Amino acid sequence: MSRLTHVTTGPYAPPVPARELTAVSADGARLHVEVHGPENAPPVVLSHGWTCSTAFWAAQIRELAVDHRVIAYDQRGHGRSPASSACTTRALADDLEAVLAETLARGERAVIVGHSMGGMTVMAASGRPRFREHAAAVLLCSTGSSRLVAEARVVPMGAGAARTWLTTRVLASRAPLGPVTPLAKRILKYATMGAGSAPHMVEACARIVHACPRAVRHAWARVLAQLDLDDGVRELRAPTAVVTGAADRLTPPVHARALIAALPHPLGLTELPGMGHMTPVEAPELVNGKIRELVTAYVTVADTPGGTGAEAPQRITEGS
Repeated sequence: MSRLTHVTTGPYAPPVPARELTAVSADGARLHVEVHGPENAPPVVLSHGWTCSTAFWAAQIRELAVDHRVIAYDQRGHGRSPASSACTTRALADDLEAVLAETLARGERAVIVGHSMGGMTVMAASGRPRFREHAAAVLLCSTGSSRLVAEARVVPMGAGAARTWLTTRVLASRAPLGPVTPLAKRILKYATMGAGSAPHMVEACARIVHACPRAVRHAWARVLAQLDLDDGVRELRAPTAVVTGAADRLTPPVHARALIAALPHPLGLTELPGMGHMTPVEAPELVNGKIRELVTAYVTVADTPGGTGAEAPQRITEGS
């Protein structure tokens, strides 16, 4: 059985960070944090999803770290962050605040990007003072705020109580995923990616997901099954763009449309034909471009250490 936690070659092999550190959350949980790119560059904070790790963001880090300070961290129990008995949306918000406190100066503002459970982390933290202090703008990728199991289409049957029951048991299964075999990759591709996803993309995602401990996978699946962060969406005051895959079976586009309808300052929805749930991996150029747009529009040079006080940039107005 392979123990590789990520691919080691190609565009999805994780870059070596400029530095690594540990952020300590409110309950003492220790979080692995990586910082990539120049220290005086505009900051971008990346929050990954369920069963993933910092390795998930390899394509974003590799491209953006040329001229951005990219901060990525492992959610508790994922990657190099130890597991914790506290698996709650409150803990997710505490953890994000701890990372922001550890990596950003007082008043420093960043673009914050959340994929799947990482987007839910952003929603959970949206009303927190430290989040509001640091969030210049937000990008939400392939995520939702409630009714995750009821809307999921992983089980190929019509919506209703039977599908919800089966989906709950599939997602929260305690069974080990086992080695990354051709069959395992086909199953993962069906559940999480578009039909046209290239083999190297599927391989990268499979390595990351299969590395997540099954107890962690089960614990967070139970949290997601009961998720209700609709109030958090309405509290998310930062300008927010949303990206979704039209073929996403885990968080179908109905979630993205609901987010756009509820957000106080929406910047529009980008729906990607043929793409599944892993949009930062499946469409890295588009996601990277969206991040760059948000940085250009909402993070000034004066927001970063050593900034020169450049004039405020033009705001993005499309879809607002």
